[in-house]
Amino acid sequence: MSQREKSLLAKLDELDGRYAEIDEQISDSAVASDAAKFIPLSKELGKLRPIVSKYREYKSVLAGITDAESMLEDEKLDEDFRALAEEEVRELSARKERLLEEIKDSLVMADDAVVGSVIIEIRPGTGGEEAALFVRDLYNMYTRYAERRGWKAEMLDFTPTEIGGFREVIMNVKGAGVWSGLGYEGGGHRVQRVPETESQGRVHTSAATVAVLAEPEKIDIEINPDDVTEHVSRASGPGGQSVNKLSSAIKLEHVPTGITVSMRDEKSQNKNRAKAWRILRSRIYEMHRQKDRQQRDKQRKTMIGSGDRSQKVRTYNFPQNRVTDHRINLALYNLDKVILGEMDEIVTALQEHDKQQRLENL
Repeated sequence: MSQREKSLLAKLDELDGRYAEIDEQISDSAVASDAAKFIPLSKELGKLRPIVSKYREYKSVLAGITDAESMLEDEKLDEDFRALAEEEVRELSARKERLLEEIKDSLVMADDAVVGSVIIEIRPGTGGEEAALFVRDLYNMYTRYAERRGWKAEMLDFTPTEIGGFREVIMNVKGAGVWSGLGYEGGGHRVQRVPETESQGRVHTSAATVAVLAEPEKIDIEINPDDVTEHVSRASGPGGQSVNKLSSAIKLEHVPTGITVSMRDEKSQNKNRAKAWRILRSRIYEMHRQKDRQQRDKQRKTMIGSGDRSQKVRTYNFPQNRVTDHRINLALYNLDKVILGEMDEIVTALQEHDKQQRLENL
């Protein structure tokens, strides 16, 4: 057995012990009646369950192999029984290898699998009105992809341009596996095409930035309300057009971090406040996640890019019908389908590359 496998099995033993410990804790009536303790423990138990259950099955298979090999050491064993024992060793050995691969996949991708809600922020970069139109196209692409995956997409806030683009759009996508599917979208996106605003048929290059934030549940991050300053003002629409004569626009400022969120999409002050708090939690949560990643043995560098909005992640070349993901040097000539939400081929390639990088870093 290699040193890597020994380290992996030691880690799995540790997780198995932690699972048993949590299982015992939540059986305690004092813990079960305390939501602040019970909920996070239940979530951790749910995250560990698929890994531990496969590991326990793996250990059971190992025991079966040991028993069969012990039978084969008996020189007096009947030939028919010997043949059966040899067949069992072959079958169990193949099953052992399959289980080990499944355990590795579950172990390195477990954190991604449990994130069921993300907030996506898309903003134009260089390119003026064409960049704002590209923001609209990216928003539509993600919305259609979400529909194809059976996820729920919700517009949280947007600022339109006069010709139908977006100066900014913030959306929420919820569903099983949503972070695994959309978590790689963070960074700089470029588009090469003849803009709608171009009269001479020249190809322009424009850009947009995408940020993908895991939306935490309230239990995941606690924000002291005393640390947040709220500003209320009247909302106004495009061109200064009045949306609501009442004070409904909300701006939240988290004083310790300086993070601010403005929300004016809804006519209801309460709805704007609720949306602003969701985005604020996600931004603060992401800030803490980034700090944690920097402190953990440079783990982020082994993944696909940093998700930093300054990083160029993808180019959409319309004249050549080509989409290129620069992180894995993948070029596909089906941009017409990708822009309509058929992103599965790109996402699968990113996931597989990421998985291999993480496995090497175990």
